[in-house]
Amino acid sequence: MKVLKFGGTSVASAENIRRVKEIVQKQNEDVIVVVSALGGVTDLILQAARVAASGTGDFHPVLSEIKNRHAQAVAELFNGAGPVVYIAEELLDELEQILTGITLVGELTPKTLDRIAGIGERVSSHLVAQFIPGAVRKDSAELIQTDSYFGKARVDFEVTNQKIRDAFASFSGIAVIPGFIAKNVKGEFTTLGRGGSDYTAAIMAAALNVEALEIWTDVDGFMTADPRVISKAYTIPELTYSEAMELSHFGAKVIYPPTILPVYQEGIPIRIKNTFKPENEGTLILSSAQTPKDRPIKGISSISGITLLTLQGIGMVGVTGISMRLFTALARVNVNVILISQASSENSISVAIDEHAVEVAESAIREEFEKEIEMGQVSKIDIESGLSVVAIVGENMKHTTGIAGKLFSTIGKNGINVIAIAQGASELNISWVVKTSELRKTLNVVHESFFLSENVELNVFLMGIGTVGSNLLQQMQKQQKKLLDEKHLKIKLTGVANSRKMAFLREGIDMTTFREKLENSEQKSGLPGFIHEMKEMNIYNSVFVDCTASDEVSGYYKEVLNANISVVTANKVAASSDYKNYLDLKDVAKQKGVKFLFETNVGAGLPIINTLNDLVNSGDRILKIEAVLSGTLNFIFNTISAKVPLSKTILMAKEQGYSEPDPRVDLSGLDVARKILILARESGYPLEMDDISVKRFIPDALFDGSLDDFWENVKALDNEFEENRKRLEAENKKWRFVARFEEEKAQVGLQEVDSRHPFYDLEGSNNLVMYTTERYNEFPMLIKGYGAGASVTAAGVFADLIKVSNI
Repeated sequence: MKVLKFGGTSVASAENIRRVKEIVQKQNEDVIVVVSALGGVTDLILQAARVAASGTGDFHPVLSEIKNRHAQAVAELFNGAGPVVYIAEELLDELEQILTGITLVGELTPKTLDRIAGIGERVSSHLVAQFIPGAVRKDSAELIQTDSYFGKARVDFEVTNQKIRDAFASFSGIAVIPGFIAKNVKGEFTTLGRGGSDYTAAIMAAALNVEALEIWTDVDGFMTADPRVISKAYTIPELTYSEAMELSHFGAKVIYPPTILPVYQEGIPIRIKNTFKPENEGTLILSSAQTPKDRPIKGISSISGITLLTLQGIGMVGVTGISMRLFTALARVNVNVILISQASSENSISVAIDEHAVEVAESAIREEFEKEIEMGQVSKIDIESGLSVVAIVGENMKHTTGIAGKLFSTIGKNGINVIAIAQGASELNISWVVKTSELRKTLNVVHESFFLSENVELNVFLMGIGTVGSNLLQQMQKQQKKLLDEKHLKIKLTGVANSRKMAFLREGIDMTTFREKLENSEQKSGLPGFIHEMKEMNIYNSVFVDCTASDEVSGYYKEVLNANISVVTANKVAASSDYKNYLDLKDVAKQKGVKFLFETNVGAGLPIINTLNDLVNSGDRILKIEAVLSGTLNFIFNTISAKVPLSKTILMAKEQGYSEPDPRVDLSGLDVARKILILARESGYPLEMDDISVKRFIPDALFDGSLDDFWENVKALDNEFEENRKRLEAENKKWRFVARFEEEKAQVGLQEVDSRHPFYDLEGSNNLVMYTTERYNEFPMLIKGYGAGASVTAAGVFADLIKVSNI
């Protein structure tokens, strides 16, 4: 024999009741079918009762809705005919009579509420019993006897078990019974508490020692997390009774917690099944469950609407009975404690309670500790609302070291503040309190870490889709599959903006069609709005990528880092801004445990900064830096010739994408000055931009006026440069625009180098950096390669992105 329980959604409509019939008829053994009221009916009954008790409203509209729901089901299942019509009408008339009585007396007692609360189950059980051929209806109210604690009556198991065994002593076939309802010794209706239909099924199963209890609902079973929050949550195949109890307690509303005890005592397995997907295996709950070695955690659950109430005072230290008095005071006013956290110093004790019970709880505590408060032994009662409790559950946690360390390290790195922690000695459950505003992020972070830990997910918010940004997206899209397959890194474009519009998608924007997504977006682009949206989405493992050259964008880095979002930037403004700001950004990133990376600020894709960091971090000291850091200027001085004058080379640099749209930005030497400033700072020297000597090779007058004026006037320099070029050629020398840092001084300017100098053979737009250090003194370290262009710059940004992921 088996017991099958069908919840309210499973019998919410005629169509669903037909599904129930199919499931029951496919069973190969005797079954007892326990049913809830039609979905939502019990809530409607309670609503009608409250309206009736108020004496100011008319309960009939709500009653009409209840009657219509049942009439529709009867019409569809029985063509509106048969004895079930009269049974349903009689029970609903009984409901109307009692509601009328409540209206007259203006009072709704727990006893009266229990009398009407189970009418939905009484009607639905008749409907299902009549609809399934050969089924008989038995009345659970006549089988389950309780005390008179109306609303959540306690079962007298000795009497109840005997009644059930007598009723089913010679039974075979299909029996349908209503859940939730029972009677006391006087024959008055009682209820087993909300969710009591599960409990009814468990009581029946345990009394008859059946083969299995099946709970049929609208989900596939217990999930690793709430699928409404975590889209990647999946069904847990097996749980122990203890694990199921813990998950149920902490908000996984799959099964009513008291259900587990009766069947646990008899060793009866529970199977959670989906009425709408009966082919799925669901979750099996039993004494000993299988757990993969790499999955010590079975599930994550949470409860929102929590307030943390903290009793604190030096006078509590070492005083016996404080905890007992606190819990006794709360128990007297029926306040349930969800979580307890106490400091080992006994200076404070915190309890998590339902936010609706705050006033009555605080009043009870103040009354209990009135003398201690007056004497100053209890200094304050602190109340913090807007919280949620999160719990991870798994019996194998006690056999696995480092679970708590991994858990709180992962949470902390994502900027989530843990307000309180509780863990039992059994290590079955680790619970902690967070702000409800951070709940989604917390669940995602923990689920990713413990259930999808094979893959790391990185959420990219990209500002700027010019040549560098577009190249970056192309590279990311091309490399996406390989990174996922080989490195288990999934890169998602979660937000993107151009100068006109911006778009966001938590699941990720397709990198091949991001321009269409932007065009169709209704969100106008704006930097404050982009930053706000990114922070509001509150996604774990987020990184803000700046592929602009904007001063305004760099001004938001500190805000972004403070939101525990890493920053990867090709924009040199922040790292070359005033030293205090540069240092602040580095410090905030360190404090928040996120990354602030700007490798491409100096040499595009060349590992110039990363190598410098490795030298410094390993204890080496930078003595001198010499570098050719402008791909644009190097291209110009490698291209200039008798046939190609200076003005022509500058135009070619612009046309081939090496220079800025206004090449004077490159010709000014400011870009190179910024780069040597960044390298000096990364070497540990607190330089400012004013400390750098910039020697221009073009007259200052050419930097004034319009760009058209520049193109016209720069031609006047061609002859002078050609004369000097001939001289250099005769002397076997070349021009290089060199940045130099030594003895805490930096300068940039045009330099003549001969064939013995490492800079002599630089071709095209290549860069070269020489580090002279205490270790690399006689023979400096050289880093050489392509140092300009959108493609290599994008590659450098991409490399920084991968560093953020820590793969």
